Amino acid sequence: MKMGNYSAVTEFFLVGLSKYPELQLLLFMLCLIMYVIILLGNSLLIVIIILDSRLHTPTYFFLGNLSFLDICYTSSSIPPMLIIFKSGRKSISFMGCALQMALSLGLGSTECVLLAMMAYDRYVAICNPLRYPIIMHRVLYVHMAAWSWIIGCLTSLLQTVMTMILPFCGNNVIDHITCEILALLKLVCSDISMNVFIMTVVSTVLLVIPLLLIFISYVFILSSILRINTAEGRKKAFSTCSAHLTVVILFYGSAIFMYMKPKSKDTNTSDEIIGLSYGVVTPMLNPIIYSLRNKEVKEAMKKVLSRHLNLLKS
Repeated sequence: MKMGNYSAVTEFFLVGLSKYPELQLLLFMLCLIMYVIILLGNSLLIVIIILDSRLHTPTYFFLGNLSFLDICYTSSSIPPMLIIFKSGRKSISFMGCALQMALSLGLGSTECVLLAMMAYDRYVAICNPLRYPIIMHRVLYVHMAAWSWIIGCLTSLLQTVMTMILPFCGNNVIDHITCEILALLKLVCSDISMNVFIMTVVSTVLLVIPLLLIFISYVFILSSILRINTAEGRKKAFSTCSAHLTVVILFYGSAIFMYMKPKSKDTNTSDEIIGLSYGVVTPMLNPIIYSLRNKEVKEAMKKVLSRHLNLLKS
């Protein structure tokens, strides 16, 4: 496409779901309530993990990272989304859009890797319980978490820079509710084959490969669980894995639908709804799933809450 004499884009307009103005107030209330639940639930989970010494293990170290990640992820997208729904102010600056996209990509990529690390932790805990403290020592699991963040940040930086240096030729209306990379690339008026190639590689490395590793881990885990002699032992092993597996299905299901399905020129309403699920619903459910499905977390939560109630009474 010929670029011509176009003015540089200094801001973007987010018009996702604008076809349904009657839903704006409802979406505002739903997102606000879910955001409050995300902040309270994940913050409470982090505090409990810090305060209860019984939870100072690799498993809960990863869970604390996941909760912190969910707080950061939603804080980068939900507040601007609430402003759009409530005030109708749909503009976002060029740098603000770039920052939102970088945070979204970085934290989403980090979660992909972190969930695979958590699956490996569960594999070692159930398949090699006697060697678990030796294998999953502090240096290893801290490095595993750190590399999850580093990989996520590097892939995000690469994709964000490669997108924002492209010419938009005056096109600044994004058919989405956030500065999502796929919606932004549709505005570009030059060749994006390199960006598509990079996205394909990143999606394969951060979605397909971790998901494959998680699947292999759970094949071995299931095999080990079925060899456990006691029903109580099998129940305990299943309960420690079911929460993680539920989160994996929710997160990867939404992510694969978003980034690996055949692309169309126009953004469908279903894409935006899945985007909301990927960015809001899943982070909200994470602390609920881990607290309801995990006996140790529930006991620690009761202990912390009773301690604070006693302090208030005294």
